[in-house]
Amino acid sequence: MTEAGATGPAQRPEAQRGAPPMRPRQRRTAPIVPPQALAGNALVLVIAIMTFLSCLTLGAVTLVNDTAATWQTQISREATIQIKPAEGLDMEAALAGAAKIAGGFAGVRSTTVIDRAATARLLEPWLGTGLDIDELPVPRLVTITIDPAGPPDFAAMRQALTEQIPQASLDDHRNWVDRLVAMARTTVTIGAGVLALMLSATVLTVVFATRGAMAGSGHIIEVLHFVGAEARFIAAQFRRHFLVTGMKGAAAGGLAAAIIFLGFSWWSSRNLATPEGDQAAALFGNFAIGLSGYAGVLVIVLAVAVLTAATSHITVVSFLSDLDARQSDG
Repeated sequence: MTEAGATGPAQRPEAQRGAPPMRPRQRRTAPIVPPQALAGNALVLVIAIMTFLSCLTLGAVTLVNDTAATWQTQISREATIQIKPAEGLDMEAALAGAAKIAGGFAGVRSTTVIDRAATARLLEPWLGTGLDIDELPVPRLVTITIDPAGPPDFAAMRQALTEQIPQASLDDHRNWVDRLVAMARTTVTIGAGVLALMLSATVLTVVFATRGAMAGSGHIIEVLHFVGAEARFIAAQFRRHFLVTGMKGAAAGGLAAAIIFLGFSWWSSRNLATPEGDQAAALFGNFAIGLSGYAGVLVIVLAVAVLTAATSHITVVSFLSDLDARQSDG
């Protein structure tokens, strides 16, 4: 018993010295930015709505601008001669003479006299079918197809027509083109203003969300900052958090806008032969924003995500700078 008791304690330290040391349990470090599940989901929803509206604005501006450009191109390729009926005027001879005069100018590709049947069809929406245009003083038209690269001298053409056919008037559609250009520019300006307001609202929302997140862990931020943590390190934590949040919301909003555009384009392609589809196509084209429009949606998504992260970074750095200033004053 004595020998066993003498050797037992001596052997225990040997076993303890040979055993691997016990590792201390590692505590999970809490993030500087609090999760704030409810507030975080609300911020994602707000960013998604702002991105969705911004993408819709961009798509509408792109659609109107492309449609106006198409109208401008189509109108600039044609001109119209209108001959008003008068007593003693041989209308058919006047139409043929006007077409001959216009066809003699350089830059005119062709001239077409709108015959009686075609004129009656143009008036059907207002006067109905079965119209005898000889019973009404209806003006007759001559359409001129011009070369857009080298248009004719409209002033000289107008003067020649007036001298030989006093009842004739030339419309080169310049007023319509100017109105379309002005409308397109106004639409782009309004769209840019609305887009700027949307992004400004997003920035303000992120500023309030960042300050709310900082208020939830203000004591932790102050302690970290006073023990030597640099402002850019703390700001990087917020920037990473809000970048992910902004990317989630922007991606959801951009995807919803893209689905809306695809849905309108599909509806337009399915209703090409209907009166509603023809009228919509005449006003807005085929509702397709094209690759440039979808590229713009992607740019807005990335811009909103980057703007969210940059706004949170600037807010945190500004807060820490104010904190340092207060401490130095104290």
